[in-house]
Amino acid sequence: MSRKNSNPFSRRAFLGTAASIGALAATGRANAQSVLDSLINAPERGNWDDQFDGNSSRQAVAVVSNNPVLGPSAVSNISQAISDYQMIVANGGWPMVDGSQKLRLGSVDPTVRNLRQRLIVAGDLPQSAGVSDAYDSYVDGAVKRFQGRHGLPEDGVLGEYTLKAMNITADVRLAQLNTNLKRLQEMSPDLGQRYVMVNIPAAYIEAVENDRVALRNTAIVGRISRPTPILDSKIYEVILNPYWTSPRSIIQKDIMPLMRKDPEYLTKNNIRLFDAKGTEVDPSTVDWNAEKAPNLMFRQDPGANNAMASTKINFHNQYSVYMHDTPQQGLFNKLMRFESSGCVRVQNVRDLITWLLRDTPGWSRQQIEAVIQSRQNNPIELTQEVPVHFVYITAWSAKDRVVQFRDDIYKMDGANELALNTTSGIEQISGSVEDDQVPQQ
Repeated sequence: MSRKNSNPFSRRAFLGTAASIGALAATGRANAQSVLDSLINAPERGNWDDQFDGNSSRQAVAVVSNNPVLGPSAVSNISQAISDYQMIVANGGWPMVDGSQKLRLGSVDPTVRNLRQRLIVAGDLPQSAGVSDAYDSYVDGAVKRFQGRHGLPEDGVLGEYTLKAMNITADVRLAQLNTNLKRLQEMSPDLGQRYVMVNIPAAYIEAVENDRVALRNTAIVGRISRPTPILDSKIYEVILNPYWTSPRSIIQKDIMPLMRKDPEYLTKNNIRLFDAKGTEVDPSTVDWNAEKAPNLMFRQDPGANNAMASTKINFHNQYSVYMHDTPQQGLFNKLMRFESSGCVRVQNVRDLITWLLRDTPGWSRQQIEAVIQSRQNNPIELTQEVPVHFVYITAWSAKDRVVQFRDDIYKMDGANELALNTTSGIEQISGSVEDDQVPQQ
């Protein structure tokens, strides 16, 4: 898949004209409630409430679909979402939700009324659930559905991140949808029969075949200071038990300081030094206090503490990034998965490479596992290259009128509110360096 425009992200113009929810308060409580009632009862809501019944409303309604983010219906689906959100904005938006009380299932509090109205307006709670002070099973299921649509843990608790996402105004969300419509329109529809998509702000990967998602993998992508680039390429190689060769920038920024602190760092992590002739160099002969890094190759042997663990996935690109496994599997459980140096770490990477190597003879899952266990370096050239697309989509709809939003981690959407949920604190990385390219002893 290719892009018609390599920099489609200046979209601040979309933010200026939509109606503000603040107008509700200015017109008085009674009038505000009247506007909300009009919106909730509007015939244009169509089938938003049809997705609920007496059972499904008591649990999180599924928001995940096997329709891909970049599928053939992507533009029409987000256009429908824009139409829905235009109606919401035109009718005054949704009420702000009070976060002074930590609400959860079983809570009874007057602030639940605004929460119920907020969920009804966006289609997460059926109108038939009514408006009351009770945080009942209907509200619990609706909050979980809202959380699922925003990439948050579906725990039904109105915590900090859920509250922040909930109190982004409808006009800002509408602008976000318009921004992403433009991005989708500027992409070529030629995706390929089989392709891999990395959605950077969502921090996950889709393996797509015949316009259906065959596999989804959680990912860790670049932090703000070292962002993952937007690109289109083709996967041509999978390396089992890869050597890791450090880029010079990593040697200068990270390994040199680590060696000053611990002269045994390279040895502990099975990293060996080689000169231009391929001769191994003893680390003790290097001046680690020098201003510039030595002109040597830093290569880590395959093994349990290799920075890429079992697997590296290669594709041609000008940024020298790739996809890979990691020995730090616990990082996939984090909400904020924006911590790499630009490369993409893949959870359950062996599922993905099994899918990639399906048409390459001699590489069943059993054979892949056997080679990984051998700890022997083994590059595999794909018989059929697979397109890969790194994209930046923060709003989309891949299921009937179920609209997904993600945080604008790289601040490309033009509204500061959209970056609030994930930009706070994620640069404060624990330890000396937490990096997808630097082994941690």
